[in-house]
Amino acid sequence: MANHEFYMQLAIQNAKAMKGQTDPNPLVGAVIVNDNRIVGIGAHLKAGEPHAEIHALNMAGDLAKGSTMYVTLEPCSHYGRTGPCAEAVVRAGVKQVVIATLDPNPLVSGRGVRMLEEAGVEVIVGVCEEEAKRMNEVFNKYITTKLPFVTLKSAMTLDGKIATYTADSKWITSEKAREDVHQLRHEHRAILVGVNTVLKDNPQLTTRIPHGRNPLRVILDSTLKIPFDARVLANNEAETWIFTSEAYDKKKKEALEDQGIRVLVTSHPSRVDVKEVVRILGEEQISSVLVEGGGEVNASFLNNGLVDKVVVYVAPKLIGGRMAPTFFEGEGKALMKEAIELTSFTVTPVGPDIKLEGYPVYKKEE
Repeated sequence: MANHEFYMQLAIQNAKAMKGQTDPNPLVGAVIVNDNRIVGIGAHLKAGEPHAEIHALNMAGDLAKGSTMYVTLEPCSHYGRTGPCAEAVVRAGVKQVVIATLDPNPLVSGRGVRMLEEAGVEVIVGVCEEEAKRMNEVFNKYITTKLPFVTLKSAMTLDGKIATYTADSKWITSEKAREDVHQLRHEHRAILVGVNTVLKDNPQLTTRIPHGRNPLRVILDSTLKIPFDARVLANNEAETWIFTSEAYDKKKKEALEDQGIRVLVTSHPSRVDVKEVVRILGEEQISSVLVEGGGEVNASFLNNGLVDKVVVYVAPKLIGGRMAPTFFEGEGKALMKEAIELTSFTVTPVGPDIKLEGYPVYKKEE
């Protein structure tokens, strides 16, 4: 089992290196071992291209015969843009397949394993399973719910402020932390903010890393008060969608659409319905969303149980101020027992700052 975990960790690390470029497909890595020697290694690089198993088999060549393959996700058993990987594994003469986790899609889960076993291949499932599932948390949610995985990100001081009372927020965290945020943007399909963030900060909402992917920019704007010279509208480095309410300015909507901006009207009479926003993004095949809003936008997502993961960068600074905005606003919770708790909590140093990550647990109403 120790050897199984060693080689599976190699496959997982190989898969993780592709984060941000395989969606809507999952991250998958594969390692082929024959006579205690790695003879093939591969990762899925991009949707529509060969899967990790195929890259590894191509590298192994004839040495795949009688080998053990380690793969982070159950080999596919169906024909899509590529053929079934399970079939290719059988043809190559692989003797044993060690799988981290089954396919989360209930329509196909277990079929790849059955195809392998019926062909006489020994199959072991569950090696490094939790890590493999966490690696594909976006895919796992989207393939089973058709809703995007929502990450809520914020930067704040040690006393919980996301800006001073004058709305100055540049910069709370270090350059190292801001570089990490750009990597987060690269890994998500969309980045979402409220119009007040656009008005106060005039952000570009792009990924400033070499070869980084610029996500779709999503703006929540109930009445369409976004200025035409806002940088999210003025540059074409990424597509911009604006979600509004039934109280939108009709002339402004036409003018924005003439500028190439997509404007989507949600059904609430006076404010953007965030549940509807998430549903529509899922229907548009947006599998992941990074929310970078202010305290009110954060509250609307958290209070509606829409956040799957929280990422907060905390700077060792204190600014105080009763009127300084905080990370989570809205009406707030009346009782401590109503607080939203985070599980699987991790703390990572990023330069002089710390990065806190956790998964919200929403309490059911009694």
